[in-house]
Formats: sequence, structure tokens, C-alpha cells
Amino acid sequence: MSSNTAPRLLDTAGPLRPGEELDAAAVDVWLKQQRPELRGLPRVTQYAGGASNWTYRLEYDNADLILRRPPAGTKARSAHNMGREYRVQKALKPVFAYVPEMVAYCEDTSIIGVDFYVMERVAGIIPRKNLPRGLDLPPATVRQLCLNVLDALVELHQVDYQAAGLAGLSSGVGYTQRQISGWSKRYTQARTWNVPSGRRIMQWLETHQPTQERICITHNDFRFDNVVLDADDPTRILGILDWELATLGDPLMDLGNLLSYWVQADDDFLAQATRRQPTHLPGMLTRKEVVAYYCKKTGFRPENWAFYEVYGLFRLSAIAQQIYYRYHHKQTRNPAFKNFWIFVHYLHWRCRRAMRGNS
Repeated sequence: MSSNTAPRLLDTAGPLRPGEELDAAAVDVWLKQQRPELRGLPRVTQYAGGASNWTYRLEYDNADLILRRPPAGTKARSAHNMGREYRVQKALKPVFAYVPEMVAYCEDTSIIGVDFYVMERVAGIIPRKNLPRGLDLPPATVRQLCLNVLDALVELHQVDYQAAGLAGLSSGVGYTQRQISGWSKRYTQARTWNVPSGRRIMQWLETHQPTQERICITHNDFRFDNVVLDADDPTRILGILDWELATLGDPLMDLGNLLSYWVQADDDFLAQATRRQPTHLPGMLTRKEVVAYYCKKTGFRPENWAFYEVYGLFRLSAIAQQIYYRYHHKQTRNPAFKNFWIFVHYLHWRCRRAMRGNS
């Protein structure tokens, strides 16, 4: 790839959204107490999205940094635990190279009103719904990209979390049951009149839990749009982002979560309408091929893959329903959420197909 093309492909930040301005002067004073070598005043921009934590870019004369903070109106710090997210990445960085370099964590809420942390920016391509305009990869290259992303997930699941000092990250054992009961409760509490009860699916998950549970570091939001690629070699992974849901959990459930978002080229129109990563491209593995590749690389032999597939789809339906609940009750007016109830029906249909062995 030419040196002229590569910079145009990089993921960039934009203007600050109204109501989400950052007190750059206050951040600058605090940050220079942590890193006195910083020069100049930061040029502040904001990344799009931000449905969860708000993310800003701070460009100094001699440093390129990222600041992450909770959104406004957060009721409980546990919902957007900046300190935990910072400490997890700091502990993982020496043993998992794809984690960004942490700079500092600020628990003093008097600086900008909330706690926040700062890390070094990983400059590269983020493969969102579609690859950036001008990046046309042949199928063989797309396949290599796909395999490299899956290899990164395998590598994460093989990290020695005890040696990394992360044994206290969560309870670990009993993770499967906690996830089933937790997501069942969240779905039930967020249910509106126009979506299924989900009882049959929840009961099926309860009765089909695997007898063997493995525990490892899990990302829990591992998707292409949380991966940063090298603009000069788009098959090379530079970083993996958004670690707020990372915990000690079951690796196959982490894979099930990934595949719930995986829309392949031959999926129906409803799946295609919800696609948010470029898994439809020629050269990408199908979901069945992903499972086969992952199991070959890890040596895992799931007793019943359908359990992990149904879990991932049901979890995603609960996430979608929680968002739709806010729209239904006029807690948000974002028109993008208007038809999420249809997506919930679709995901439950997918669950029932997988339960019957027809996925």
C-alpha cells in the first residue's frame, strides 16, 4: 500500500458533540503532573459512537493520547468502571501485546466531574461495517485478516491470568450459571409487550449447560470494530480496544458472543440489515468455519456447540431489548432504536433454530 494511501485509511476523531465538551485545560494541568514531558496544549477531538464510554483524542506536540470517561448521568460507577478498565489493561499489557499502553488514571472527580483514564493512541484502521473507502482487499488477504483476528482471540484466551495478577478480576468458577441467570433477569426486566417472553430459551440454556467449564481472560466484546489494523498491512493487528467488559470467563462463551454479531455473505436480509463489521466480504470464514478453526487451534472440543451459539444470540437479544426499552419508554429519542424490537424477534428465531439443530 502506498504511503499516500495509508494515512487516508486511519480511523479519525471529529468535533466534540454538543453537551459532551471536555475541560481540556483542567485535563492538561492534571496530565502534565503525571507526565511533565508533555509539550504544548492538547488539540481535542472526539470519536464517533460513544454509546458507552466517551472517547477523546488529545494531540500534544510530542504525544498522541486517548482519554476515556463515563457518559453523563451515570448512576453507578460499577456500570462504567474506569479504574477497573485501566487496571485490567495495565496488567494485561506485559503479557498481551495488543493492549494499548496505559498512561494514567484519575479518580479525582473534581478535575472534570467524573473519573477517567488516559492511554496512548493506537493509530490504524478500524474495520467497522465496511472497510474504509479505497481499501479493497482480495479474498486471500481478507481470509488472512480473519485468521489473524481469530488468532488474537486464541492468544488472549491462553494468557496466564494468575501470572498477570488478574486472578481477582472476578469469581471465575460458576461463570456459566451467573451469565445465564444474569442475562435472563436483564431480558425479563427490560421486556416490552411487543417482544417474546423468552422463557423457552432461558429454560433451554439452564438445562443444556455444559458439564465442563474453562476459565480464562475473556474480552466479552471481541469484534472487528474493536480491532486496530496496520494501514500499511491491513492483515496485521496493532491493538484491541474496549476492555470494559473483560473478566474471567469461559472462552467458548466469548466465542459465542463474537459469532452473535457475525453476519456472513449468505445470511438473510434481516441479518444483513444489522451488520456492523465486514464479515460478509469474500474470503471471510463462515461461523461454522470460525468454530472449527478456533477448536483446532485450542484443542477444545465442545460437548454441544449449540449452547454457546444460543447463549451468544440470547445475550445479544437482551442487550438490544435493554436499548429498545429506553426508546419505548421515551428515555431516548434516537430513531435508530425504533425497530430494535423486530431484531429481538429475529434473534429469538435464530435461537430456536439453533436449539433444534438447524443453525
